[in-house]
Amino acid sequence: MFPSLTLSLSSVMMRSVLLRRFTSNILSCSRGSCRLTGRITHGVQPHSPGQTPIQQSFRGPLIPKITALVGYSDSSANKYTIIYTLPHIKLLRAVSRLKLLQTAITGVILPPVYILYLQGDVPLSLVSYATGLALFAAVMLYTASHFFRRIVGMMYLDPSQTTLKVSHLTFWGRRHDIYLPVSDVMTIGDTGDSVNETIVKLKRFSSPQTLYFSTHFGRVVDKQAFEKVFGT
Repeated sequence: MFPSLTLSLSSVMMRSVLLRRFTSNILSCSRGSCRLTGRITHGVQPHSPGQTPIQQSFRGPLIPKITALVGYSDSSANKYTIIYTLPHIKLLRAVSRLKLLQTAITGVILPPVYILYLQGDVPLSLVSYATGLALFAAVMLYTASHFFRRIVGMMYLDPSQTTLKVSHLTFWGRRHDIYLPVSDVMTIGDTGDSVNETIVKLKRFSSPQTLYFSTHFGRVVDKQAFEKVFGT
């Protein structure tokens, strides 16, 4: 008797629980908030009260696709053709960074030398030698960087042949690109130089800044495009 009574009570409780869940789902669906977890994709979503179905369809994975297309169009539109290169620019970059390292080492060594001199552990001649070495390294660094920063490593021309991309070194020995309108770049004849000269100036009409390149040590990759910018 007791097992049958227990079984009947269990079935009644299960029916009441299922009926309660079913009733709550019906009420929630009737209020417009029915949710099917895991079955709604990004393209089909329930309409929000303040949005139209068209606005709903533009949510989800469409934004990353648009961003990727924009990025691809930007990269494809900026394809430059190399017209000049200087193979020795890597050597100049190495020398520039070596001068930075030398100046940093001498700057680190100098304070301990002064401290030891104040304590009477080193003579004045050693202090003078260390100071002179540090000053010489600083002057050489400034001179070398002033020269290396004005050497053109590479030049590129865009497909429309209206923008010249010039690559040169920075003070830290890194590459820096500048973009110049071709109409603003002086031809070799305008600068007063000759193509046969070892060092040729790259000057602009709108700026007094002067860069240098060499057709003797460098290599003209595209002669027609090079003459388009700098003349014959």
